[in-house]
Amino acid sequence: MSCRILVWWWLALVLVASPARAGTTSVQTAWRLLDYIAVDYPGAVRDGAVVSETEFAEMTEFAASAHERINELPTTSAKDELQHRAVALQVLIASKSSATTVATSARSLAADLIKAYPITLAPVKPPDFARGQVLYTQNCLSCHGANGDGKGPAALGLVPPPIAFIDQDRARERSVFALYQVIEQGIPGTSMASFSVLPSEERWDLALYVSAFAFPESAADEGRQFWQENATLRAEINLEKLVGLTPASLANEIGGTHADAITAYLRRHPAAVQESNAGPLALARARLDEALTAYAQGNRKVATDLALSAYLDGFEPVEPILAVRDNALKLRIEGVMVTLRGQLAKGQSADEVRQQAAVLTTLFAQAEIALARGEASAGSSFFGAFTILLREGLEALLIVVAMLAFLRKVERRDALPYVHGGWITALVAGALTWGVGTYLIGISGASRELTEGFGSILAAIILLWVGVWMHSKSNANAWQCYVCDQLTHVLKRRSAWFLFGLSFIVVYREVFETILFYAAIWNQGNSGAVLAGGAAAVLALLVVGAVMLRYGRVLPIGKFFAYSSGLIALLAIVLTGKGGAALQEAGYLPIHPLAGFPRIGMLGIFPTLEGIIAQLAMVLLLAIGFGYNHRIAQRTAPPAK
Repeated sequence: MSCRILVWWWLALVLVASPARAGTTSVQTAWRLLDYIAVDYPGAVRDGAVVSETEFAEMTEFAASAHERINELPTTSAKDELQHRAVALQVLIASKSSATTVATSARSLAADLIKAYPITLAPVKPPDFARGQVLYTQNCLSCHGANGDGKGPAALGLVPPPIAFIDQDRARERSVFALYQVIEQGIPGTSMASFSVLPSEERWDLALYVSAFAFPESAADEGRQFWQENATLRAEINLEKLVGLTPASLANEIGGTHADAITAYLRRHPAAVQESNAGPLALARARLDEALTAYAQGNRKVATDLALSAYLDGFEPVEPILAVRDNALKLRIEGVMVTLRGQLAKGQSADEVRQQAAVLTTLFAQAEIALARGEASAGSSFFGAFTILLREGLEALLIVVAMLAFLRKVERRDALPYVHGGWITALVAGALTWGVGTYLIGISGASRELTEGFGSILAAIILLWVGVWMHSKSNANAWQCYVCDQLTHVLKRRSAWFLFGLSFIVVYREVFETILFYAAIWNQGNSGAVLAGGAAAVLALLVVGAVMLRYGRVLPIGKFFAYSSGLIALLAIVLTGKGGAALQEAGYLPIHPLAGFPRIGMLGIFPTLEGIIAQLAMVLLLAIGFGYNHRIAQRTAPPAK
């Protein structure tokens, strides 16, 4: 029986002696057995034939033992699948499958085992390579040699001989975590003693140092250059992944040459992964990882909440500036995050969810590149400030001007102060919101979305009523009746305050969002260009408003009400879509994505079933109202002569 069998028996004794840690120990034992299979199977089978009966017997035993450890684990939604795959691995070994197939199966099973039953796999901070060298000299050099070749002065006569860390084939299948396990537990029956007396930090230092022997320092410079140029790779590899990653698995993603170079660099400079993952989307990425882990464990509700947090707490804070830098990328990230949350809500397979998360991770990397371009140029700051204020202000302007034009048309100038008071109050409230959010409490992503969502829905409901009412007056006969019979009763104090409320709601919603966007642009520098862009947008809005008021005065009363009602109806549909999308982003409405459906933010059209249904419902209500008005107009029309 070889030393690896002794390892297993020793681990089994530990399991029996420590029932309180049975779950964790079983996971660790199973993981280590799977790691041995991935590394040592090539020594047992080659080209479909057994080359070492002893090694083959060990692989068979290890696979069976790993299956037994998985069977001992607590029941979760993932356990049945893990058991099935453990049996499949045994079949692969029994049929003498290729080393690549067995290694891939063992690695994949080990990785999913850790996802389903999380244990501590990484140090709390990057290991110290230099301190690892000192520890190696003190504790390991005598057996493993100065260059890690296993031929140190004390190695002579040792059976089995010390491991040669410079063996690249073996090293490519071994992670830093696997070496840490050996250092912590030792190998009973061999000269490799346990170094558990060392603090955990020092064991990680030592594991990192010995892991670099097979990857020469000469390749580290190439690895550093490749690492700095590859944003996607920087986004994907954090400290936990670094210590759990084997060069062989990395080679499958980026190629063997690059993998060796990256390994040579990162195992000597592990702090580089922490630096790369301290970017603006680090929280979004962390929440996403936590969501995937929770989903793999069967905690759908927790996973959904974490995915929502990834958006609200991780992505929302950088969304405004990303919208200025690369709005198309911002919209794509929003769409993918909506799709991901829809998958979680519908309970789609973990593989489908992981694929979508992988797409999102790549987009995060692209976003961080866009966000890391340094300060924005004066031109981009001006354009961003101009387009944001013009876009947000136009919706509010159209509604306010329509109300002002109506009041002047019916010669009720006494009600104008209520409309003006509404939008002026909204501007003041917006300034107060900025002050409170900046200096007192801060504005969360959820608060933003709820404000936008409920504000949009309320405004849409009010506009539905206003649009149908104005359409009813587009008929000349109806208007004359209205003037003669009801004008004296309209716009009482209660009605005037209604106009105040509508003016306030539609303007405050846009002011609120504009402030958030402007704060992001302002922090990028070029404050003069930002102010100039805002001033230009204000001037453009004044021109648009003046033109609308000018032509509204000269339009015949019927056409005025017809055009105004159509415009207001369109805005009601747009605000319904935007309000629904905001409430979905805040987690208040479910999400069922519509694959392939267009996304047109300006029209409030978003590719979700709920949003489209809400807009269609608004269209139906408007159609019913307009149709009813048309029938009434026909009944009251004077007979044709």
